[in-house]
Amino acid sequence: MIQVTNLTKRYGKLIANQDISLTVNPGELTVLLGPNGAGKSTLIKCICGLLRFDGEITIAGYDNRSSEAKRLLGYVPEMPALYPMLTVREHMEFIARAYELAEWEPLADELLQRFELHDKQNKLGKELSKGMQQKVSICCAVLTKPRAVIFDEPLVGLDPHAIRELKSLIAEMKQNGCAMIVSTHMIDSVEENWDTTCIMTAGQIARACRRDELEGGDLEKLYFSITEKGGGGEV
Repeated sequence: MIQVTNLTKRYGKLIANQDISLTVNPGELTVLLGPNGAGKSTLIKCICGLLRFDGEITIAGYDNRSSEAKRLLGYVPEMPALYPMLTVREHMEFIARAYELAEWEPLADELLQRFELHDKQNKLGKELSKGMQQKVSICCAVLTKPRAVIFDEPLVGLDPHAIRELKSLIAEMKQNGCAMIVSTHMIDSVEENWDTTCIMTAGQIARACRRDELEGGDLEKLYFSITEKGGGGEV
């Protein structure tokens, strides 16, 4: 579903990502782990078509910069970027119109209810807290029923209820065959759901493994055994 092949991203002489390859199959959750500056966000922005790069990225076989790929991909950025003068409900309607969705209102109502935004529908984007903006961003990303979703630090700023709902939503999407990548520093937040982990340092994948390959199943131990041996420049 998500295929990254020999991805390299340079900023002048700085190599932010170097020769990265990874595959996320339908119904799988891949976790990107790594210290600050390891290149996780750069990789995510490349996958989402926000940065130029060398190499190849496809979504369900389509070039990631194509309109076909973009219709299949949902993206929750680390910092939500809402329209300040649109209400919560208008954000949902904007996505529905942009993607030409039919009968989208019931799913929008369900998502707003789950993330405790139903009574905030008439609030403007600029009036929302960081946590509420993050919840709107999540709702907009999954309203299109994407076949692949990228989450960049999705739990930051969320309250306990929203964290529980997001974990539940991720589990449901996995069950329905959605391919997902989650970048996070909060290892314990994804331990029950991940299928593959990619631990990044210095712009490269230092170790990639599947859950059944991890001895003892201790993801945190593996993470520190790799990242404490070396670091990464700021990216």
